[in-house]
Amino acid sequence: AKRIQNRAVVNESPTERLVKELKAENARLLQRLSRLGQEGRRANDETKELRQLLAHNELQIRAIQTLWEQHLQEALKDWEQQYANITQERRMMQMHPYILNINEDAQLSGVVKLFIQEGEWDIGLCDSSPRSISIKGLGIQERHAVFRNEQRRVTLTPLTGSKVIVNGNTASQTTELQHLDRLILGSNCTYLFIGYPSERGGDDWSRYDYDYFQSELAAAEGIHLGESSAGSSQTDPSLLAVFYDFIKLMPMVAEANQMSQELSKGVDFKLEIKNLALSDPKGHDLEKDTVVRVTSKGSKQVWMWSKAKFVNRKFLMEEVYQQHQAEQSGDNRVEGLSPVALPRDKDPFWDPVEPLLLGTAHLWLQSLAFRIPLEEQLEVLGSEGSEEAILQAQLVPCSSTGLPLGEDDILIDPTEILGRRLDFQLVLDQCCGLRWIREARNRGVQIGFRLFDCSQPLYTPAVWHNVNPLLDHRVHFASLHTSQRLLDYLQSSAVVLELWGLQEGCTHLTSSLEAVRMTTEGIFIIDESGPTETAPVDSAELSCSVRALQQDLEELKSVNASLRKENHSLREQLNTARNGVEGVRGRSVRPSCDAEFARALKVFYHSMTSVRGQLQRLRRHRPSEESDLLGLRLFVDEQSRLLRDFSEQLEQSVSTLKQDVAAIVRRKRERSGVWS
Repeated sequence: AKRIQNRAVVNESPTERLVKELKAENARLLQRLSRLGQEGRRANDETKELRQLLAHNELQIRAIQTLWEQHLQEALKDWEQQYANITQERRMMQMHPYILNINEDAQLSGVVKLFIQEGEWDIGLCDSSPRSISIKGLGIQERHAVFRNEQRRVTLTPLTGSKVIVNGNTASQTTELQHLDRLILGSNCTYLFIGYPSERGGDDWSRYDYDYFQSELAAAEGIHLGESSAGSSQTDPSLLAVFYDFIKLMPMVAEANQMSQELSKGVDFKLEIKNLALSDPKGHDLEKDTVVRVTSKGSKQVWMWSKAKFVNRKFLMEEVYQQHQAEQSGDNRVEGLSPVALPRDKDPFWDPVEPLLLGTAHLWLQSLAFRIPLEEQLEVLGSEGSEEAILQAQLVPCSSTGLPLGEDDILIDPTEILGRRLDFQLVLDQCCGLRWIREARNRGVQIGFRLFDCSQPLYTPAVWHNVNPLLDHRVHFASLHTSQRLLDYLQSSAVVLELWGLQEGCTHLTSSLEAVRMTTEGIFIIDESGPTETAPVDSAELSCSVRALQQDLEELKSVNASLRKENHSLREQLNTARNGVEGVRGRSVRPSCDAEFARALKVFYHSMTSVRGQLQRLRRHRPSEESDLLGLRLFVDEQSRLLRDFSEQLEQSVSTLKQDVAAIVRRKRERSGVWS
């Protein structure tokens, strides 16, 4: 702070300072001449030189004053011209419709007014024609569109190859404009149409800002803010942040696409919203994120860029584009390579290819808690809910040697596996209808997954050039001492199966098995913590709940033990009856209640799998964006039919389970009454 020096500077113009210096110098010269005259010295030569300097300074002062007066006159003329222009503009505003510019900077909005007088007017880069409206911007053609003002009606007709958007929708034909219509010409030239004075009224134009235009574009693409689940007008903050990211990136993506087109890069940019719930084992609706999908039209290579990466690359694209424009105009010749032919490692439009996450599918693990096999056809859904493929997968409870378990090994009470060994196999049979490979045959896929506490994801071998590839991939998992944490995981979670797309030139995804514990037989060990691990108790209420659950568990175990004991005695009586013991001869041998109940549970579980599939179809059933009134009616009818089928299927499954349980209980009581 002590080293800071302040210097006072007089606030004056350079002209004023020069005049002041000349006048001071003239005063010094006059004083010197008078002093020479008083001394009486003969200094004709010096006096002559001084008088010449004095005359020269006087001429400079007069010239500066004349120039200052000329500047003043020119400024006065400019002011008069501006006043005339403002007066003319106000008069035109009261006579004709016009378009008003809308800028991202609110202070620059409304600066440009382009009037549409009667007749036909071309709008674009051209300014040679007397009936043309000249505008400049990215994506603006020489003749971009035509305005027609006839009989107090204004229409806009896009020309071939030009991009025109009216109120968020792309216009390809003649459109009649209404007061306060929103126009986007080219990539991002935004205007608000102001109709005749008789149409204006007292409308508030301030709400039509730059964000309004982008929100309208996003709504046309199906991206908009809805109400919260509680029905209030408050919106989820995470959804609000993603929405504003989306509308901020939309004009940048449009400009990137236009630069790619003009530079002949053959790269297409598209905004997408990534749903992070697709990677959640519990299927919860987590936060969303905005990403940019980059596609090379020629090679069909695809990249997925984050928001930050795209914004950084966008600045580099602008530098390349400006260099190209300067080279085209001849203002700045760039030595070396042309900006259009940059090497790939320096080209902002290109990246090294890498595996791309196409979508995910959830395989729910609840059946393993009952040691019931499960076979499913899973839909692999992309980030926007599109169907990427159908994946055939199985969960097979097995022995330690890999042999599938039978119906007698099905559990009624999942807690019976606590502390015991649990073996099962995850089988990925086939992937059908791969859209990724259908779009380009030179691609491949891999399936990745991570189960419970596996520290590293596991991947299937890569398959290439096949729309319906056979995977035939089987992985054996084992829990040596099943804990409560693993049991809770099986009953409430799913294994997330990730579909990865491979491209030419990218490396395969490999499973890193260094940190994974395996047996000598190649079985992956999960739940290494053992059965002694308990969840921390956070409060007294949680502790009471745990104790109550433990009491219920003990009661269920005792009931199950008594049932098993009774079933054992019944089996002995049945065996005795088969050997000819009196009292039970002639009676038919029936299966035990445990086996009957297990079969009923298996039937119910398979029916609930079908119900879950029906629910997924119902969630994905949406009307087309281009549907008319008839199409919406057909959609409502189809939706009603799906709801009716879903309700009937659910009621039938529950009713069947109730009937089976009632029949088992009734037979149990009958047997108890006969053999008591």
